[in-house]
Amino acid sequence: MANSTATKFGIMQGRLVPPEGGRFQSFPRTRWHEEFPHAQAAGVDYIEWIVDGYGENLNPVLSEAGLREFDALKQKHGIATLGICADWFMDYPLLRCTVAERAEREAFLHSLPAIAKRIGAGYIVLPFVDISRIETEAEKDALVEILLAAIPSAEASGVELHLETDLGPTDFAALLALVPHPFIKANFDSGNSSGLGYVARDEFAAYGERIGSIHIKDRLSKAAGGIRTMPLGSGSANFDDVFACMKRIGYDRPITLQVARGQDGDEVNWIRDQLAFVKRYWK
Repeated sequence: MANSTATKFGIMQGRLVPPEGGRFQSFPRTRWHEEFPHAQAAGVDYIEWIVDGYGENLNPVLSEAGLREFDALKQKHGIATLGICADWFMDYPLLRCTVAERAEREAFLHSLPAIAKRIGAGYIVLPFVDISRIETEAEKDALVEILLAAIPSAEASGVELHLETDLGPTDFAALLALVPHPFIKANFDSGNSSGLGYVARDEFAAYGERIGSIHIKDRLSKAAGGIRTMPLGSGSANFDDVFACMKRIGYDRPITLQVARGQDGDEVNWIRDQLAFVKRYWK
């Protein structure tokens, strides 16, 4: 595993400005420009950029004009964009849709690796949780078809596709085994896992070699009073176990904080504190 000076620590987009329209996580349409100086002040290395339906018409990575401003801000503040979180597929799920809808949504999926490459992102997280969750064996089969069709565009851009699911360790490992391609990997989310009552060492034992990206957050489990995101260390996540597992597999990729929100207007100080929590474990 790379040492703490080499490891890149990032923040999920939107956490560095107050939420818009009551949305806990979304592309911040009116204040995304502020995230770059805030990220620099908070001490993070990169922003995991959100592409979603809410920000579709204003997201700078989806237009050449926007990219010019985006590039200038990245360079000015020394902030990378190492990954994309494709929450667009929470707004427009790839599963349980019509044939025509699926074709349109797959076309957008195939366009994303080139966008990721353009902004210096090496992976795209594809969420299959909540409204997009995998519910049946037929949906697993459909997802395998979708991934196989998306591999050529991922290969052409050199960008990995990372699956975020709520499947248990055995089921997730079985799904990954159906697409044994090096560009198809798993996203491990410490908060989602603990909220569902999963144990990190079981998950890493099942599919640790396929983990390509990690989201760090904390949640209360259902047994502890319901799934909701909490400040790091105050939920059900066992971070001793999580970071021991990361070390055991030699994890040396970026670590993204997808943490609970603090007080509006105090985002920089809040993220700085949450980052310090993670770095204590990493060291």
